[in-house]
Amino acid sequence: MYKTILVPIDMAHVAEGKVNIDLAAKHATGGSKVILLNVVEDIPNWAAVELPANLLEKSIEAAQTELKAIANASGMKMDVVVRTGHSYNTILDVAKEKNADLIIIASHRPGLQDYFLGSTAAKVVRHARCSVLVVR
Repeated sequence: MYKTILVPIDMAHVAEGKVNIDLAAKHATGGSKVILLNVVEDIPNWAAVELPANLLEKSIEAAQTELKAIANASGMKMDVVVRTGHSYNTILDVAKEKNADLIIIASHRPGLQDYFLGSTAAKVVRHARCSVLVVR
């Protein structure tokens, strides 16, 4: 069905991510590529001064290790990508860069902040140039 499937995973909600990997397996064909993505939010310079040294690098390393473990446990061959930036922009950038034709993204119950700013999943749906499957 789909050649390249992008599955963004929020490390705070790994259980939802594992469900999305199962969905990716169902939508993949024999030659499909599944890409697991985690976006580590940038730390503003004004805040980085007060935080321990190498915090961003350690966060990236931890995310890569955990994503690789998730990929290995799934039994599927997947690429693992960890980037820094704002979640929805980075998801869209990686989807474009990797020529994704499907993004499978989890959506949580919206809180008050989401009604004013919009959730990551909502922004991805509005701006993606490929199909998006939102899992709630």
